[in-house]
Amino acid sequence: MTGRAAFLSRPLTALIVIVVAVLLDQAVKIAVEAYLPMREAVPLLPVLALYRTYNLGVAFSLLSGMEREFIVGMRIVIVAFVLWLWRRTPKERPFAHAGFALIIAGAIGNLIDGFVYGHVIDYILFHTATWSFAVFNLADSFITIGAGLVILDELFGPRSDLPKQGRDDG
Repeated sequence: MTGRAAFLSRPLTALIVIVVAVLLDQAVKIAVEAYLPMREAVPLLPVLALYRTYNLGVAFSLLSGMEREFIVGMRIVIVAFVLWLWRRTPKERPFAHAGFALIIAGAIGNLIDGFVYGHVIDYILFHTATWSFAVFNLADSFITIGAGLVILDELFGPRSDLPKQGRDDG
């Protein structure tokens, strides 16, 4: 397929989506910092609450015991690697390109938090009476949805980049 590049396969479009997503993430975090009480659940639904806390690790508090410089460096490497993947992925892979753009946006959003605050601001809590999921934020959601899109693309996307199979050499 040599047609026009898919929406998020175009660099300018992807950059605009990334910038808008990062700005939205940061605007929500500024509002959370200004108006949401620390470690006090504000119920929205029976299984969903706003709950401000700080994350010293990466998504969902993973690696929270590591040094800040390591976490920041790791985020920079992840952004660079995903950008490299985005550039190497054929333009006919729109789900992968959308996923990479969301992963980059989420990583940059949390990277900004690390530089500005020294931690990531988390505020979304899914829970039941006996269980709760790790508190997370919009940037983490971008990363998760992006990874899901990349996986969907790998499972169901075009396979034109695979070598021909089933050749009989014998």
